[in-house]
Amino acid sequence: MPVADFKTYCKILDRAREGAFALPAVNVTSLTTANAVLRGLAESKADGIIQVSTGGGAFASGSALKDMALGAIAIAEHVHRAAERYQIYVALHTDHCLKDKLEKFVLPLVEETERRRAAGQPNLFTGHMFDGSNLPLKENLDIAAGLLERFARNDLVLEIETGAVGGEEDGVVGDHNAKLYTTPEDTLLVAKQLNQIGGRYLLAATFGNVHGVYKPGHVKLRPKVLKECQDAVVKQFGEEARFHLVFHGGSGSTQEEIHESLSYGVVKMNVDTDMQYAFTRPIAAHMFKNYDGVLKVDGEVGNKKHYDPRSYLAMAEVAMAERVKQAVTDLRGNGKTMFS
Repeated sequence: MPVADFKTYCKILDRAREGAFALPAVNVTSLTTANAVLRGLAESKADGIIQVSTGGGAFASGSALKDMALGAIAIAEHVHRAAERYQIYVALHTDHCLKDKLEKFVLPLVEETERRRAAGQPNLFTGHMFDGSNLPLKENLDIAAGLLERFARNDLVLEIETGAVGGEEDGVVGDHNAKLYTTPEDTLLVAKQLNQIGGRYLLAATFGNVHGVYKPGHVKLRPKVLKECQDAVVKQFGEEARFHLVFHGGSGSTQEEIHESLSYGVVKMNVDTDMQYAFTRPIAAHMFKNYDGVLKVDGEVGNKKHYDPRSYLAMAEVAMAERVKQAVTDLRGNGKTMFS
């Protein structure tokens, strides 16, 4: 069961919060990138999360189809098979899904899990994210509540977001005037509406996060916002209401910022931009180094060993796996797999 079931995943999340470490959640777009994550986690002896975005799913289905749900299903089914060969647990998540894409992305995947459960098979995905951060908080939470009720019946973990992450991801550009810092008042409303439902959810509370990589000093992270939110909800509703938090837009963050966020209850950190660069860098080096091999220059035939996609994609997989290992180290997850 290397794709963690609901009970196992909940134990992993609880253990991470108690131990002040977190799981890297790495966005993938292909079998090769998914394999890189599995390799990096296994070599770190760490549990982690493989994640598919709307754009990643569309890409994985092929440029002729661009079917985000189909591509996500294909990646997830591969991970279920390949993960069996590794001695770590991995969870399968979907990433940011806005209200207007729920019916094209998340809901078809939930339906697929419901079909599998009816046939006595394990869930396809472990959790799904609904991103209602571009909506008024009441509408955001009303939709989240409906999803959580359905998820609770199907052993699925819901991830939601309050506040907004700046920058751009998968063509979705954050509102430059959006509220980049979640308030304690926001999180009290979250707990009041969702905790009575049951089930499990993760909260991406924002504290200045921005998607993408920026030069030092450009992004103003305030991790203490997370402590303020946790303190408020525990005071109002008790220790059992303490959140399991998610760190979005973490590429380029300092280790000090990451570690401080872990101390406030972050158990999942999304990593995408840094992984894209790690994957692409060796491909670029290969092309520059073997220019006359990958192109038929001046009428020559090139070198099949150099233009065979397997040659440079294998290097990209190894490089991305190394970046996964760095993420595990940054998140203090080395050697902490629950697999035995």
